[in-house]
Amino acid sequence: MAGILYLCATPIGNLEDITFRVLRTLKEVDLIAAEDTRHSIKLLNHFDIKTPMTSYHEYNKVDKARYLVSRLEEGVNIALITDAGTPGISDPGEELVRQCYEAGIQVTSLPGPAACITALTMSGLSTRRFCFEAFLPSEKGDKKERARILEELRQETRTIIVYEAPHHLVKTLEDLYEVLGDRNITICRELTKKYETASRTTFLEALEHCREEEPKGECVIVIEGKPLEKLRREQISRWEEMEIGEHLAYYTDQGMDKKEAMKAVAKDRGITKRDVYQKLL
Repeated sequence: MAGILYLCATPIGNLEDITFRVLRTLKEVDLIAAEDTRHSIKLLNHFDIKTPMTSYHEYNKVDKARYLVSRLEEGVNIALITDAGTPGISDPGEELVRQCYEAGIQVTSLPGPAACITALTMSGLSTRRFCFEAFLPSEKGDKKERARILEELRQETRTIIVYEAPHHLVKTLEDLYEVLGDRNITICRELTKKYETASRTTFLEALEHCREEEPKGECVIVIEGKPLEKLRREQISRWEEMEIGEHLAYYTDQGMDKKEAMKAVAKDRGITKRDVYQKLL
């Protein structure tokens, strides 16, 4: 019988946040795959867990996942842990999970800490709808991809969650401000730790503060989404700059029939379908 892969959430700072179920599982499995064994050994020692570990990280995730799947197929039960938080969230765990499903291996997730959810719930911003961007692509590594994602976020109406290291915080705030304009944000630092802070502010206020006082600690930036009404006004303004025939062609060129295209044009412009028909005559 094949083994089971257990995705075990570990504390993001405060060791008391680990669950009883995770502790029991880490003791009972045959092997623990850890993002950084040197980091995770401190957690295991603290809770007197003697289970063997092996490394599983960004730079070996594909080949090592194949090895771990082969062990699971042999009947070995494996727990996957990340340096902090829930495996598979902005870390290489998703590759192992993908390979497990392809191989027909059972996967189960043991819920627990996640920095993105912790920050969102204490941000004071809307929690009903949100999107998670994790770390933006490095400006040095992929400028075009970074610019593309920032441009996508310009029109995002949901609350946005972004991770950032302290030494990159100012640059990221500058880039976000340049593209999104000034918005309400909450910057959460050192979550669950002794010096945890959650600062309700704006991009401009945060930049002024960070330029005067060097940022410290890993950060989660929670950003107010674009107000729906503002987005709607911008969209209507953009469409009204087009001739009505050009607007109709925008949809028909994509394969939409004329009747459906007229309905789409009417919706875009906030007018009736009859109005569209009259303007086209």
